[in-house]
Amino acid sequence: MRQYSPDLTPPWKKPKPVPEVPAEPGLVVEEPGTGFCGAVICCEAGTVTLEDRFGKHRVFPLEPRGFLLEGQVVTLTRPSSTTPIRPTRTASGSVAVPGARARVARAGRIYVEGRHDAELVERVWGDDLRIEGVVVEYLEGVDDLPAIVADFSPGPDARLGVLVDHLVPGSKESRIAASVSSDHALVLGHPYIDIWEAVKPSSVGIQSWPRVPHGQDWKTGVCRALGWPDNTGAAWQHILSHVHSYKDLQPELLGRVEELIDFVTAPH
Repeated sequence: MRQYSPDLTPPWKKPKPVPEVPAEPGLVVEEPGTGFCGAVICCEAGTVTLEDRFGKHRVFPLEPRGFLLEGQVVTLTRPSSTTPIRPTRTASGSVAVPGARARVARAGRIYVEGRHDAELVERVWGDDLRIEGVVVEYLEGVDDLPAIVADFSPGPDARLGVLVDHLVPGSKESRIAASVSSDHALVLGHPYIDIWEAVKPSSVGIQSWPRVPHGQDWKTGVCRALGWPDNTGAAWQHILSHVHSYKDLQPELLGRVEELIDFVTAPH
């Protein structure tokens, strides 16, 4: 009598084995059925709880081949220690992922007008942007935007987000922004004369940002009104040193930057 294996499935029909990964707190995975991406905050018998960058929780079953880790199918397993541990937060308020490597850069980009603006975005959202694989580029002035957009050629796989200063309806800047906007290019502006104003006065230790007379350089006027030396570079470093998280920024700026990140990272 010949002996046959009880598994008569042809080899080409058998699913390939996938890695088994312990669902340790802080591990960022995606549930492909829903597209929900988040960090593990706890793992109980048969389920895992994920938290996305907005603090939303979802509970999923620990099924074989049930998740994506850096784009690869994996099977999550219950870790040896099941004590729920809540991850720390990044400066933007998102779930921190200790030891996470930066994702390979996306084709999409975010351009930020002004060096101070770019430094502030990096300080608060830098960790998030590296995990998402979003590169931030410096935009010297909005007049350069049409050429940049034309050269970039935004598309479904390469979206472009732009943050500009003080975008006022009817201005030259708003007309330029409208001329380059499309389904794949989003231009947003914060309402402040300068990015300094997006930092809460209380975080810097002042009651309010001074009113500067029209026609006077705003940053220089602020320094003089506050009794600071006429060194705007040093003044900005002083302001930036008091920004520790999103809580130190005005909500109008927070909303614009989060909207741009969502736009660039949205599935096409």
